[in-house]
Amino acid sequence: MTTRYQAPRGTQDVLPEMQPYWQAVLDQAREVARLHGYHRLDTPMFEQAGVFEKGSGDTTDIVEKEMYTFTDRGEEHLALTPEWTPASCRAYLEHGMASWPQPVRLWTTHPMFRYDRPQKGRYRQHTQFGCEVIGSEDALVDAEVIGILWALYGRLGIRDVVVRLGSIDDHGPRRDYVQRLQDYYRPHLEKLSEDSKRRFERNPLRLLDSKDERDQPFKDAAPKLVDMLSPGAQAHHETVMAALQSAGIAFEIDPLLVRGLDYYNRTVFEIVPTEDERAQSTIGGGGRYDGLIEILGGPPTPGIGFGSGIERIILEMQKNGVSFDAAASADVYIVHRAEGSQPVAFRMAAELRKRGLSTVIGESGRSFKAQMRAANASGAQQAIIIGDDEMASGTAVLKPLRGDAEQRKVPFERVAGELGAGA
Repeated sequence: MTTRYQAPRGTQDVLPEMQPYWQAVLDQAREVARLHGYHRLDTPMFEQAGVFEKGSGDTTDIVEKEMYTFTDRGEEHLALTPEWTPASCRAYLEHGMASWPQPVRLWTTHPMFRYDRPQKGRYRQHTQFGCEVIGSEDALVDAEVIGILWALYGRLGIRDVVVRLGSIDDHGPRRDYVQRLQDYYRPHLEKLSEDSKRRFERNPLRLLDSKDERDQPFKDAAPKLVDMLSPGAQAHHETVMAALQSAGIAFEIDPLLVRGLDYYNRTVFEIVPTEDERAQSTIGGGGRYDGLIEILGGPPTPGIGFGSGIERIILEMQKNGVSFDAAASADVYIVHRAEGSQPVAFRMAAELRKRGLSTVIGESGRSFKAQMRAANASGAQQAIIIGDDEMASGTAVLKPLRGDAEQRKVPFERVAGELGAGA
Protein backbone atom coordinates (compact mmCIF):
# COMPACT_ATOMS: atom_id res chain seq x y z
CA MET A 1 0.00 0.00 0.00
CA THR A 2 1.27 3.48 -0.88
CA THR A 3 2.05 5.63 2.17
CA ARG A 4 -0.15 8.68 2.63
CA TYR A 5 2.09 11.30 4.15
CA GLN A 6 0.89 13.86 6.66
CA ALA A 7 2.40 17.01 8.12
CA PRO A 8 4.80 16.10 10.96
CA ARG A 9 3.30 16.07 14.44
CA GLY A 10 3.27 19.54 15.93
CA THR A 11 3.24 21.33 12.57
CA GLN A 12 0.40 22.65 10.47
CA ASP A 13 -0.50 23.67 6.94
CA VAL A 14 -1.74 27.25 6.79
CA LEU A 15 -4.72 26.82 4.47
CA PRO A 16 -6.10 29.58 2.23
CA GLU A 17 -8.97 30.42 4.59
CA MET A 18 -6.44 31.19 7.36
CA GLN A 19 -4.24 33.40 5.22
CA PRO A 20 -6.23 36.61 5.94
CA TYR A 21 -5.44 36.20 9.65
CA TRP A 22 -1.75 35.76 8.93
CA GLN A 23 -1.71 38.72 6.57
CA ALA A 24 -3.45 40.91 9.14
CA VAL A 25 -0.90 40.00 11.83
CA LEU A 26 2.06 40.52 9.52
CA ASP A 27 0.74 43.86 8.24
CA GLN A 28 0.04 45.20 11.73
CA ALA A 29 3.32 43.91 13.15
CA ARG A 30 5.20 45.70 10.38
CA GLU A 31 3.27 48.92 10.99
CA VAL A 32 3.64 48.89 14.78
CA ALA A 33 7.37 48.24 14.44
CA ARG A 34 7.66 51.13 11.98
CA LEU A 35 5.79 53.51 14.27
CA HIS A 36 8.27 52.75 17.04
CA GLY A 37 11.37 53.16 14.87
CA TYR A 38 12.40 49.49 14.57
CA HIS A 39 14.32 47.99 11.64
CA ARG A 40 13.81 44.48 10.29
CA LEU A 41 16.47 41.83 10.78
CA ASP A 42 16.20 38.28 9.44
CA THR A 43 18.58 35.65 10.79
CA PRO A 44 19.11 32.08 9.51
CA MET A 45 16.68 29.33 10.44
CA PHE A 46 19.61 27.44 11.98
CA GLU A 47 22.62 28.60 13.96
CA GLN A 48 25.63 27.08 15.66
CA ALA A 49 24.06 25.24 18.58
CA GLY A 50 26.32 27.07 21.03
CA VAL A 51 24.45 30.32 20.35
CA PHE A 52 21.48 28.86 22.21
CA GLU A 53 23.32 26.50 24.57
CA LYS A 54 25.30 29.44 25.95
CA GLY A 55 22.72 32.15 25.31
CA SER A 56 19.52 30.50 26.51
CA GLY A 57 21.23 28.55 29.31
CA ASP A 58 21.95 24.85 29.61
CA THR A 59 19.37 24.41 32.40
CA THR A 60 16.44 25.73 30.38
CA ASP A 61 13.73 23.52 28.89
CA ILE A 62 14.64 24.84 25.45
CA VAL A 63 18.20 23.51 25.62
CA GLU A 64 17.56 20.43 27.79
CA LYS A 65 14.43 19.09 26.09
CA GLU A 66 13.20 21.06 23.10
CA MET A 67 16.02 22.09 20.79
CA TYR A 68 16.34 20.42 17.38
CA THR A 69 20.07 19.82 16.92
CA PHE A 70 22.01 18.09 14.17
CA THR A 71 25.51 17.65 12.86
CA ASP A 72 25.93 18.63 9.23
CA ARG A 73 28.25 17.05 6.66
CA GLY A 74 31.01 19.40 7.74
CA GLU A 75 30.75 18.03 11.30
CA GLU A 76 29.40 21.35 12.57
CA HIS A 77 26.99 21.16 15.50
CA LEU A 78 23.90 23.18 14.55
CA ALA A 79 20.42 23.87 15.90
CA LEU A 80 17.16 25.01 14.34
CA THR A 81 16.28 28.37 15.90
CA PRO A 82 14.19 27.81 19.05
CA GLU A 83 14.04 31.50 20.05
CA TRP A 84 15.24 34.68 18.42
CA THR A 85 16.96 36.73 21.13
CA PRO A 86 20.34 34.91 21.13
CA ALA A 87 20.34 34.86 17.32
CA SER A 88 19.71 38.61 17.13
CA CYS A 89 22.48 39.24 19.67
CA ARG A 90 24.85 37.05 17.64
CA ALA A 91 24.02 39.17 14.57
CA TYR A 92 24.52 42.37 16.58
CA LEU A 93 28.04 41.25 17.47
CA GLU A 94 28.95 39.73 14.10
CA HIS A 95 27.99 42.82 12.11
CA GLY A 96 29.46 45.43 14.45
CA MET A 97 26.12 46.98 15.37
CA ALA A 98 27.73 48.38 18.53
CA SER A 99 29.21 51.07 16.25
CA TRP A 100 25.74 52.09 15.06
CA PRO A 101 23.77 54.81 16.84
CA GLN A 102 22.56 53.22 20.07
CA PRO A 103 20.24 51.69 20.99
CA VAL A 104 19.62 49.42 18.00
CA ARG A 105 15.93 48.58 17.56
CA LEU A 106 15.29 45.34 15.64
CA TRP A 107 12.23 43.28 14.72
CA THR A 108 11.46 40.10 12.83
CA THR A 109 8.90 37.44 12.03
CA HIS A 110 10.81 34.18 12.24
CA PRO A 111 10.00 30.45 12.31
CA MET A 112 10.87 28.75 15.61
CA PHE A 113 11.41 25.05 16.24
CA ARG A 114 10.89 23.35 19.59
CA TYR A 115 10.30 19.69 20.36
CA ASP A 116 7.40 20.53 22.66
CA ARG A 117 4.13 18.81 23.51
CA PRO A 118 1.73 19.96 20.76
CA GLN A 119 -1.48 21.62 21.91
CA LYS A 120 -3.93 24.19 20.65
CA GLY A 121 -2.02 27.28 19.56
CA ARG A 122 1.32 25.64 20.34
CA TYR A 123 3.33 23.89 17.65
CA ARG A 124 6.76 22.38 17.21
CA GLN A 125 7.22 24.76 14.31
CA HIS A 126 5.67 28.14 14.95
CA THR A 127 6.32 31.70 13.84
CA GLN A 128 7.09 34.54 16.23
CA PHE A 129 6.89 38.28 15.93
CA GLY A 130 9.85 39.52 17.93
CA CYS A 131 11.43 42.85 18.85
CA GLU A 132 14.76 43.56 20.52
CA VAL A 133 16.33 46.79 21.77
CA ILE A 134 20.07 46.38 22.25
CA GLY A 135 22.24 49.06 23.80
CA SER A 136 19.95 50.78 26.31
CA GLU A 137 19.38 50.24 30.03
CA ASP A 138 16.62 52.88 30.15
CA ALA A 139 13.50 51.66 31.96
CA LEU A 140 11.39 53.58 29.44
CA VAL A 141 12.62 51.17 26.77
CA ASP A 142 11.18 48.32 28.84
CA ALA A 143 7.81 50.07 28.82
CA GLU A 144 8.22 50.73 25.08
CA VAL A 145 8.58 47.08 24.11
CA ILE A 146 5.60 46.14 26.28
CA GLY A 147 3.65 48.94 24.58
CA ILE A 148 4.46 47.51 21.14
CA LEU A 149 2.74 44.23 21.95
CA TRP A 150 -0.14 46.04 23.65
CA ALA A 151 -0.65 48.19 20.53
CA LEU A 152 -0.41 45.19 18.19
CA TYR A 153 -3.05 43.21 20.06
CA GLY A 154 -5.39 46.18 20.12
CA ARG A 155 -5.03 46.73 16.37
CA LEU A 156 -5.89 43.07 15.78
CA GLY A 157 -9.10 43.20 17.82
CA ILE A 158 -7.76 41.38 20.88
CA ARG A 159 -9.43 42.74 24.00
CA ASP A 160 -9.49 41.84 27.70
CA VAL A 161 -5.80 41.16 28.12
CA VAL A 162 -3.46 42.22 30.92
CA VAL A 163 0.29 42.57 31.33
CA ARG A 164 1.73 40.34 34.03
CA LEU A 165 4.78 42.29 35.19
CA GLY A 166 7.65 41.27 37.42
CA SER A 167 11.27 42.01 38.22
CA ILE A 168 13.94 39.42 38.97
CA ASP A 169 16.64 41.95 39.97
CA ASP A 170 20.22 41.84 38.70
CA HIS A 171 22.31 38.68 38.76
CA GLY A 172 24.54 39.76 41.67
CA PRO A 173 21.87 40.88 44.19
CA ARG A 174 19.76 37.86 43.21
CA ARG A 175 22.18 35.42 44.85
CA ASP A 176 20.91 36.18 48.37
CA TYR A 177 17.36 35.62 47.24
CA VAL A 178 18.26 32.33 45.59
CA GLN A 179 19.71 31.13 48.89
CA ARG A 180 16.48 32.04 50.71
CA LEU A 181 14.45 30.28 48.01
CA GLN A 182 16.49 27.10 48.39
CA ASP A 183 16.14 27.25 52.17
CA TYR A 184 12.37 27.44 51.74
CA TYR A 185 12.12 24.55 49.27
CA ARG A 186 14.65 22.21 50.88
CA PRO A 187 12.18 20.61 53.37
CA HIS A 188 9.71 19.99 50.51
CA LEU A 189 12.12 18.45 47.99
CA GLU A 190 10.71 14.93 48.13
CA LYS A 191 7.25 16.20 47.19
CA LEU A 192 8.38 18.16 44.13
CA SER A 193 8.37 17.04 40.50
CA GLU A 194 11.47 15.43 39.05
CA ASP A 195 12.21 18.54 37.00
CA SER A 196 12.04 20.76 40.09
CA LYS A 197 14.28 18.42 42.09
CA ARG A 198 16.86 18.68 39.33
CA ARG A 199 16.51 22.46 39.06
CA PHE A 200 16.80 22.97 42.82
CA GLU A 201 20.60 23.09 42.60
CA ARG A 202 21.16 24.23 39.03
CA ASN A 203 18.51 26.97 38.60
CA PRO A 204 16.23 27.40 41.65
CA LEU A 205 14.29 30.29 40.11
CA ARG A 206 12.75 27.81 37.71
CA LEU A 207 10.84 26.23 40.60
CA LEU A 208 8.56 29.28 40.53
CA ASP A 209 8.02 28.77 36.79
CA SER A 210 6.90 25.15 37.07
CA LYS A 211 3.50 24.18 35.66
CA ASP A 212 3.61 20.69 37.23
CA GLU A 213 0.68 20.04 39.57
CA ARG A 214 3.02 18.59 42.21
CA ASP A 215 4.80 21.92 42.54
CA GLN A 216 1.77 24.21 42.75
CA PRO A 217 1.06 23.93 46.52
CA PHE A 218 4.47 25.36 47.42
CA LYS A 219 4.67 28.36 45.10
CA ASP A 220 2.40 30.85 46.85
CA ALA A 221 4.26 30.67 50.17
CA ALA A 222 7.71 30.94 48.58
CA PRO A 223 9.66 34.16 49.26
CA LYS A 224 8.98 36.77 46.59
CA LEU A 225 11.93 38.41 44.83
CA VAL A 226 9.87 41.43 43.79
CA ASP A 227 9.48 42.28 47.51
CA MET A 228 13.24 42.47 48.14
CA LEU A 229 14.72 44.13 45.04
CA SER A 230 18.04 45.96 45.18
CA PRO A 231 17.72 49.79 45.09
CA GLY A 232 18.68 50.05 41.42
CA ALA A 233 16.28 47.33 40.30
CA GLN A 234 13.51 48.78 42.48
CA ALA A 235 13.89 52.25 40.93
CA HIS A 236 13.91 50.66 37.46
CA HIS A 237 10.76 48.68 38.26
CA GLU A 238 8.94 51.76 39.54
CA THR A 239 9.81 53.72 36.38
CA VAL A 240 8.42 50.92 34.19
CA MET A 241 5.19 50.83 36.19
CA ALA A 242 4.77 54.61 36.04
CA ALA A 243 5.31 54.63 32.27
CA LEU A 244 2.75 51.86 31.72
CA GLN A 245 0.22 53.67 33.88
CA SER A 246 0.74 56.90 31.94
CA ALA A 247 0.08 55.05 28.67
CA GLY A 248 -3.09 53.37 29.95
CA ILE A 249 -1.61 49.88 29.69
CA ALA A 250 -3.28 47.51 32.17
CA PHE A 251 -0.80 45.53 34.27
CA GLU A 252 -0.64 43.40 37.39
CA ILE A 253 2.43 42.59 39.45
CA ASP A 254 3.11 38.86 39.33
CA PRO A 255 5.63 37.93 42.06
CA LEU A 256 6.01 34.40 40.67
CA LEU A 257 6.88 35.46 37.14
CA VAL A 258 10.46 34.50 36.31
CA ARG A 259 10.18 33.36 32.66
CA GLY A 260 12.09 30.27 31.58
CA LEU A 261 15.42 31.60 30.36
CA ASP A 262 18.66 32.09 32.28
CA TYR A 263 19.67 35.38 30.70
CA TYR A 264 16.86 37.56 32.09
CA ASN A 265 17.38 40.27 34.69
CA ARG A 266 15.18 43.05 36.03
CA THR A 267 11.99 43.42 33.96
CA VAL A 268 10.11 40.29 32.92
CA PHE A 269 6.57 40.31 31.52
CA GLU A 270 3.85 38.28 29.86
CA ILE A 271 0.55 39.33 28.30
CA VAL A 272 -2.36 37.00 29.00
CA PRO A 273 -6.16 37.04 28.68
CA THR A 274 -7.73 38.53 31.80
CA GLU A 275 -9.77 35.38 32.48
CA ASP A 276 -6.62 33.24 32.58
CA GLU A 277 -5.99 33.03 36.32
CA ARG A 278 -2.95 30.74 36.08
CA ALA A 279 -1.25 32.40 33.08
CA GLN A 280 -1.41 29.23 30.99
CA SER A 281 -2.40 31.08 27.81
CA THR A 282 0.43 33.56 27.37
CA ILE A 283 0.07 35.42 24.07
CA GLY A 284 3.47 37.10 24.24
CA GLY A 285 6.23 37.86 26.70
CA GLY A 286 9.83 38.76 27.25
CA GLY A 287 12.22 40.63 29.45
CA ARG A 288 15.53 42.39 29.97
CA TYR A 289 18.82 40.57 29.30
CA ASP A 290 21.67 42.92 30.18
CA GLY A 291 24.25 40.11 30.40
CA LEU A 292 23.49 38.15 27.24
CA ILE A 293 25.82 39.96 24.81
CA GLU A 294 28.67 39.36 27.24
CA ILE A 295 27.81 35.63 27.49
CA LEU A 296 28.07 35.46 23.68
CA GLY A 297 31.55 37.01 23.69
CA GLY A 298 30.82 40.73 23.44
CA PRO A 299 31.29 43.64 25.85
CA PRO A 300 28.69 44.30 28.57
CA THR A 301 25.66 45.56 26.63
CA PRO A 302 22.09 45.95 27.93
CA GLY A 303 19.10 44.69 26.00
CA ILE A 304 15.42 43.84 26.21
CA GLY A 305 13.00 42.07 23.89
CA PHE A 306 9.96 39.87 23.45
CA GLY A 307 8.47 37.11 21.34
CA SER A 308 4.83 36.54 20.44
CA GLY A 309 3.70 33.46 18.52
CA ILE A 310 1.57 34.35 15.51
CA GLU A 311 -0.43 31.11 15.81
CA ARG A 312 -1.27 32.05 19.40
CA ILE A 313 -2.22 35.60 18.35
CA ILE A 314 -4.59 34.25 15.69
CA LEU A 315 -6.22 31.92 18.20
CA GLU A 316 -6.90 34.92 20.44
CA MET A 317 -8.24 36.93 17.49
CA GLN A 318 -10.73 34.17 16.80
CA LYS A 319 -11.75 34.02 20.47
CA ASN A 320 -12.45 37.75 20.23
CA GLY A 321 -14.73 37.25 17.23
CA VAL A 322 -12.37 38.60 14.57
CA SER A 323 -13.29 37.12 11.20
CA PHE A 324 -12.73 37.80 7.53
CA ASP A 325 -15.07 37.46 4.57
CA ALA A 326 -14.13 34.69 2.17
CA ALA A 327 -11.73 36.21 -0.32
CA ALA A 328 -12.66 36.13 -3.99
CA SER A 329 -10.19 34.14 -6.03
CA ALA A 330 -10.62 36.46 -9.02
CA ASP A 331 -12.02 39.81 -10.13
CA VAL A 332 -12.75 38.51 -13.60
CA TYR A 333 -13.51 35.00 -14.88
CA ILE A 334 -13.17 34.19 -18.59
CA VAL A 335 -15.64 31.59 -19.87
CA HIS A 336 -14.72 30.28 -23.31
CA ARG A 337 -16.23 27.46 -25.40
CA ALA A 338 -15.28 28.00 -29.03
CA GLU A 339 -12.70 26.72 -31.47
CA GLY A 340 -9.63 29.00 -31.39
CA SER A 341 -10.76 30.81 -28.22
CA GLN A 342 -7.86 29.72 -26.01
CA PRO A 343 -5.26 32.21 -27.40
CA VAL A 344 -7.84 35.01 -27.27
CA ALA A 345 -8.72 34.21 -23.65
CA PHE A 346 -5.07 33.92 -22.65
CA ARG A 347 -4.12 37.24 -24.26
CA MET A 348 -7.15 38.97 -22.70
CA ALA A 349 -6.26 37.62 -19.25
CA ALA A 350 -2.69 38.92 -19.58
CA GLU A 351 -3.96 42.41 -20.44
CA LEU A 352 -6.39 42.41 -17.51
CA ARG A 353 -3.66 41.35 -15.07
CA LYS A 354 -1.42 44.18 -16.30
CA ARG A 355 -4.24 46.52 -15.26
CA GLY A 356 -4.37 45.02 -11.76
CA LEU A 357 -7.37 42.72 -12.16
CA SER A 358 -6.97 39.15 -10.93
CA THR A 359 -8.22 36.95 -13.73
CA VAL A 360 -8.97 33.24 -14.00
CA ILE A 361 -9.48 31.42 -17.30
CA GLY A 362 -12.06 28.65 -17.30
CA GLU A 363 -10.97 25.07 -17.99
CA SER A 364 -10.97 24.53 -21.75
CA GLY A 365 -12.52 21.08 -21.64
CA ARG A 366 -15.44 21.98 -19.36
CA SER A 367 -18.92 22.85 -20.57
CA PHE A 368 -20.28 26.38 -20.70
CA LYS A 369 -22.57 25.61 -17.74
CA ALA A 370 -19.73 24.16 -15.65
CA GLN A 371 -17.51 27.16 -16.36
CA MET A 372 -20.31 29.55 -15.36
CA ARG A 373 -20.77 27.67 -12.08
CA ALA A 374 -17.04 28.01 -11.46
CA ALA A 375 -17.22 31.72 -12.30
CA ASN A 376 -19.92 32.29 -9.71
CA ALA A 377 -18.09 30.21 -7.10
CA SER A 378 -14.88 32.20 -7.66
CA GLY A 379 -16.41 35.36 -6.23
CA ALA A 380 -15.56 37.28 -9.41
CA GLN A 381 -17.50 40.44 -10.11
CA GLN A 382 -17.45 40.00 -13.88
CA ALA A 383 -17.51 37.17 -16.39
CA ILE A 384 -16.20 37.47 -19.93
CA ILE A 385 -17.95 35.06 -22.26
CA ILE A 386 -16.37 33.94 -25.54
CA GLY A 387 -18.46 31.46 -27.53
CA ASP A 388 -18.80 30.64 -31.22
CA ASP A 389 -20.84 33.79 -31.98
CA GLU A 390 -18.37 35.95 -30.07
CA MET A 391 -15.41 34.49 -31.95
CA ALA A 392 -17.16 35.10 -35.25
CA SER A 393 -17.94 38.75 -34.43
CA GLY A 394 -14.74 39.56 -32.53
CA THR A 395 -16.73 40.72 -29.50
CA ALA A 396 -16.99 39.35 -25.96
CA VAL A 397 -19.99 39.38 -23.67
CA LEU A 398 -19.28 41.16 -20.37
CA LYS A 399 -21.68 39.66 -17.84
CA PRO A 400 -21.83 41.14 -14.30
CA LEU A 401 -22.01 38.35 -11.73
CA ARG A 402 -23.02 40.62 -8.84
CA GLY A 403 -25.71 43.30 -8.82
CA ASP A 404 -28.37 44.17 -11.40
CA ALA A 405 -26.32 45.63 -14.26
CA GLU A 406 -27.06 44.38 -17.78
CA GLN A 407 -24.60 42.36 -19.79
CA ARG A 408 -23.14 43.97 -22.89
CA LYS A 409 -20.94 43.19 -25.89
CA VAL A 410 -17.49 44.73 -26.25
CA PRO A 411 -14.86 44.22 -28.99
CA PHE A 412 -12.02 41.98 -27.85
CA GLU A 413 -9.44 44.77 -28.06
CA ARG A 414 -11.47 47.06 -25.75
CA VAL A 415 -12.30 44.55 -22.98
CA ALA A 416 -9.19 45.18 -20.87
CA GLY A 417 -9.56 48.93 -21.16
CA GLU A 418 -13.22 48.95 -20.14
CA LEU A 419 -12.82 46.62 -17.17
CA GLY A 420 -9.46 48.05 -16.18
CA ALA A 421 -10.84 51.57 -16.04
CA GLY A 422 -13.03 50.58 -13.12
CA ALA A 423 -10.32 48.71 -11.21
